[in-house]
Amino acid sequence: MSNKKDIRALSKEQLRDFFTENGDKAFRGNQVYEWLWQKGVHSFSDMTNISKETREMLQNNFVINHIEVDQMQRSSDGTVKNAVRLHDGLVVESVLIPTETRTTACVSSQVGCSLDCQFCATARLKRMRNLNPDEIYDQVAAINKESLLYYNHKLSNIVFMGMGEPLMNYNNVLKAIEKITSPEGLGISPKRITVSTSGVPKMIKKLADDEVKFNLAVSLHSAIDEVRTQIMPFNKNFPLADLKEALQYWYAKTKRRVTYEYIVWNGINDTREAINALVKFCKYIPCKVNLIEYNPIDDGDFQQANAKVIDDYISILEMNDIIVNVRRSRGKDIDAACGQLANKS
Repeated sequence: MSNKKDIRALSKEQLRDFFTENGDKAFRGNQVYEWLWQKGVHSFSDMTNISKETREMLQNNFVINHIEVDQMQRSSDGTVKNAVRLHDGLVVESVLIPTETRTTACVSSQVGCSLDCQFCATARLKRMRNLNPDEIYDQVAAINKESLLYYNHKLSNIVFMGMGEPLMNYNNVLKAIEKITSPEGLGISPKRITVSTSGVPKMIKKLADDEVKFNLAVSLHSAIDEVRTQIMPFNKNFPLADLKEALQYWYAKTKRRVTYEYIVWNGINDTREAINALVKFCKYIPCKVNLIEYNPIDDGDFQQANAKVIDDYISILEMNDIIVNVRRSRGKDIDAACGQLANKS
């Protein structure tokens, strides 16, 4: 491993300082910053408006720890999955999901995951480390290029629903989003970004206090504590009462509705009691519900509920004036669908 500093860990001000301390003009820092973020170069030699001597000085002092798309798979439905190799050889996955009108990037925030959801392939990989802001940013930049290449338009939305629990990598995720939304980065509106959490109450409150401008989604899957703990064991430490209080705090501060992600399984949450509990939970703050198609991960413990149960959920939620959408999964044939990201490649 090189002991040189990763140059993208420096702010623009720190880069400007580096140049003035080394007898150069401060604006040189602005030029390098633009090459690193807006233009996304992976090598100092590509910084063509900077002298050879300056590029050599940068080379002697810094590295650019960029990602490599190690393997790219395309699904029959147009979904693209990237196996992304990080500078230390670890691999995460990110996905480009196209529809008729837009393209969405689904990005990872951790190598593996800090949590233990029983139905998710990623949770079976232990958390090896958090991703740095530039590694998160690079996933988005790579998918933006693929969106332009395959669909002829820029990326329209970003969801933090890949590998990892974003709120367990809070600072790096927020720094990455700051770069992604900055005009000096990719310039994507925060309204087009959704951070999905399994529900870490303290960190949801922190999001509200930090006045973030992106959207919040919560992987709920049950509004009954015993059931939720069975499928998401960390719920023992973050019970629904605490989650409810954190979400009420979020809404009071931000006035923005939350999306609940909800998979319905056979024999787990396919009862009228489960539906009624969800309706009650949805009354606490303005929200909408995404019913998500389940994607099996090799074993028989979790099976998609039958269509009649899904219809019951839809009709009872609508009867209670709760917005509900059914999300059909994309990219199943390449293990790119929700819950399937596990580096099988």
